[in-house]
Amino acid sequence: MSSRRSRHQSSGSTRISDDQIIDLVSKLRQLVPEIHHRRSDKVSASKVLQETCTYIRNLHREVDDLSQRLSQLLTTIDSDSAEAAIIRSLINQ
Repeated sequence: MSSRRSRHQSSGSTRISDDQIIDLVSKLRQLVPEIHHRRSDKVSASKVLQETCTYIRNLHREVDDLSQRLSQLLTTIDSDSAEAAIIRSLINQ
């Protein structure tokens, strides 16, 4: 991994320090519920990144599902109603 960082540094990109990586992984541990609620603090950085990716994918699926449900709900109500306007604003966010 350090060789990859050396290549990036020599190509002109900004190098991220090991301390910054540790700090970012620690922040992810706090943000991702599946990791945050575990009793053990012994979760590798690799596992934290995998869990974070899974969590983000699941959030995307939930957003897509809710958007679809809102769209379906919109078809069942009066399109000029206040409820329809709220649903349209939610879908367009």
